[in-house]
Amino acid sequence: METILEIKNLKTHFFTKAGLIKAVDDISFKIKKGEIVGLVGESGSGKSITGFSIIGLIDAPGRIVSGSINFKNEPLLNASSNRMQSLRGNRLAMIFQDPMMTLNPVLRIDTQMIETIKAHDKNISNQEAFRRCRDTLGLVGISSPEERMKAYPHQFSGGMRQRVCIAIAMLNKPDLIIADEPTTALDVTIQGQVIYEMQELCKKTGTALLWITHDLAVVAGIASKICVMYAGRIVEQGSVDDIINKPMHPYTIGLIKSVPSQNKKGEPLHQIEGMVPSMLELPIGCAFHDRCTETIEKCKIEKPIETNQSDSRVIRCFNFKDIRK
Repeated sequence: METILEIKNLKTHFFTKAGLIKAVDDISFKIKKGEIVGLVGESGSGKSITGFSIIGLIDAPGRIVSGSINFKNEPLLNASSNRMQSLRGNRLAMIFQDPMMTLNPVLRIDTQMIETIKAHDKNISNQEAFRRCRDTLGLVGISSPEERMKAYPHQFSGGMRQRVCIAIAMLNKPDLIIADEPTTALDVTIQGQVIYEMQELCKKTGTALLWITHDLAVVAGIASKICVMYAGRIVEQGSVDDIINKPMHPYTIGLIKSVPSQNKKGEPLHQIEGMVPSMLELPIGCAFHDRCTETIEKCKIEKPIETNQSDSRVIRCFNFKDIRK
């Protein structure tokens, strides 16, 4: 199957007055046509910066210092600003955590949606563009879409604004959608509907989807592959079945145990001890060693390198053999 996105040894660093922040530090993964890949981890692990790096939205003091990002075999790191502009919103789309990063508060919804289509298809009529916008809003659960299109963003609730942003990302049936916590502001019913529609889009059009989230329960139901990220690095990746049912890395095991449904009634909720370290003051060795229950001396002095367990299973851990289920 065609590879839509291939990232190799990507490093995105921020050169601040306080010091160097290695927000993304040597990560690699692939997404194939029609595939849904979940990128999970706690807040501050570098998930969103990975998405911004792919779509070319890293601003000073940050920059991509090394690695490669290939989109359908086209290198993106050296692409011109005009080329990136022609890809964004057309072949590449991103759904941001904050819908107001996408929506212009002084323009009506129909103006913004139709502009998204006509920016990449000069020959389409206003009527056809309007119809496509109306139908897409209906798919994400907005009732009376024709009337709603005449409204301004401030007339929508936060959840409805997020649905509009999801619809905008789906408009041009892109080859890749990067979804950064897209359903956080939605109620459970609408969340299920949006997830279903995005799965259908991937099946019917071959759109690849990178689903960035901290919610393992959601990603387990939508993705076919999961990458677990911690302190700027992917510590484990594999199929959904492997990651959820046979996790190897202590951090992955901790995340899965922290899902409330894993606890029996009356038992205290499990939590990973400690806090995510400051990216300015990462510990020497493995960044997780001071929170890990399986730490050995080697973890405190050396950074673990990626180990391929199979074609699809990758892990960064010195002691994973002793903790495998």
